[in-house]
Amino acid sequence: MAEQQMSEEQLKALQEKIKQMSPEELKEFQKKQCIFCQIVSGNVQSKKVYEDEHVLAILDINPSNPGHLLVMPKEHYSIMPQIPNEEIEHIFLAVKMLSNASLRALEVQGSNVLVANGVTAGQRAQHFMVHLIPRKDNDNLVFELPQKTIPEKQLLEIAEKLAKNLGSRHEKKEPVQIPQIPKQKEIIEAEFDESAPGKKPASEEPEKKTIKSMPKTKNPPKKNDIDLDDIAKMFGAK
Repeated sequence: MAEQQMSEEQLKALQEKIKQMSPEELKEFQKKQCIFCQIVSGNVQSKKVYEDEHVLAILDINPSNPGHLLVMPKEHYSIMPQIPNEEIEHIFLAVKMLSNASLRALEVQGSNVLVANGVTAGQRAQHFMVHLIPRKDNDNLVFELPQKTIPEKQLLEIAEKLAKNLGSRHEKKEPVQIPQIPKQKEIIEAEFDESAPGKKPASEEPEKKTIKSMPKTKNPPKKNDIDLDDIAKMFGAK
């Protein structure tokens, strides 16, 4: 059945209704209108590739390249600033894991990780998502950022405005949460066996070598280690 277009009066009435909504009511209204929330709930079919408690990854039905994924939070957020820090971390851990999976499974040499944050930036969906686009040599997909020259004075003005805005947030007791690299928590002592012929006397043996274990990430989506062969592929090795 074809959708009925709203008249001008109906549209004005809807806009007025939206203005009167609380943030919670507006979010619920947006969720009901969002096709990606319908995909998350299972009301609309999709080609799911990965899913956990917080994140869903599906194949784009109009991909830029084969294997083009849309990675999104299950909760409805329109733009990135609305998303809690822990959820942003989880989303990009999933993107990292999926990038590694496509590198191996699809035998690609790299990937583009793209976020269109806001309508002016090219965002077409009202649900925040990350585009993960596998890349192969000579795939004829062009991503080029123009390089512009900005006068030094203008650069300083921009830097000053940003610093001032961040400072004002701090004054309002809303500190900017900058992710920190976790401190190493565990140290594993490893002795290397040198019982082979020609072993040096104990006085000449090298000291024990200490291996620092990687910090454990809280609730990672899944194992996403990457080996040297994968890294070589990304830099063009055949």
